[in-house]
Amino acid sequence: MSNGFFEFAEITQKTETDPRGFMAECDHLLNGRLTRAAARIASEIKKRPVALLAGPSGSGKTTTAHKLAEELGWIGVRAHVVSMDDYFLTVDKETHPRDIRGEIDYEAPECLDIPLLTAHFAALTAGEEILIPSFDFTKQRRDGTRVTPLRLGRDEVAVFEGIHALNPLLLGGAAESKWRVYASARANVRDGSAQVYKGTWIRLTRRLIRDAKFRGWDGGTTMKVWANVRRGEKKHISPYKESADIIIDTALAYELPVLRGFALPLLSGVPDDAERAPELRQIAPMLKRFPSLPAEWVSKRSLLREFIGS
Repeated sequence: MSNGFFEFAEITQKTETDPRGFMAECDHLLNGRLTRAAARIASEIKKRPVALLAGPSGSGKTTTAHKLAEELGWIGVRAHVVSMDDYFLTVDKETHPRDIRGEIDYEAPECLDIPLLTAHFAALTAGEEILIPSFDFTKQRRDGTRVTPLRLGRDEVAVFEGIHALNPLLLGGAAESKWRVYASARANVRDGSAQVYKGTWIRLTRRLIRDAKFRGWDGGTTMKVWANVRRGEKKHISPYKESADIIIDTALAYELPVLRGFALPLLSGVPDDAERAPELRQIAPMLKRFPSLPAEWVSKRSLLREFIGS
């Protein structure tokens, strides 16, 4: 990859001539990005013991957070990964923000308990204990019976991951005391000067597969919500990504040859009422251009396992 692009010809050539070596090379490159990110965070652990890791849907931010914690562990820093999803407020149909369709907008940062989050960031930085809440997604409410205590000791850091982690509302006026990390599949695929596959399409492809595997959704369901997901990203995530101290590109050059077998059946029927249907119908023909790689060749430790399963 160079200058934010993968070359289609290189993907094809390496997939056909040395597929396992190619996959190992790509995983190694991503691990290198994580190693460098961990070293930077460890270098200022006393000044910045809290790291906020954001990323849009399909970015692999959850796996990135845990891999980052693992890399920190190798250099003597204990990292605690905290999902900001547990800071969701109990859903109130009267007061929760709504999207342009009049439905509850779960992409909005106001769905989070922002005062509690900012208080917890400050407390951890001051060496105090916090009680991390738990959100019950089946009941759409906070589970008041379950909390997790956390106090940071010497050479420890808390990594909070969530789509809104870089939003200024959460920084509490003390951005300098926190690491800001942005993770996303940022590389496009090009064939010469022509764009073959967008980075946003990579994220959608990942999400299609994960939704099918872990939520039981068909492709049409994911594609119907995708436009609103993208609106939320452009409004609440993208404006702040350049404020990140560290940017991690989670794209793997071999992933589309692996994902094509999972994704093509899900892409076969773009709903007529899906927003941006003409664009969505471009994805399958482009994906068919890639050669295939078997999913069983994907390392059990690969970030791609977040989407295709173990």
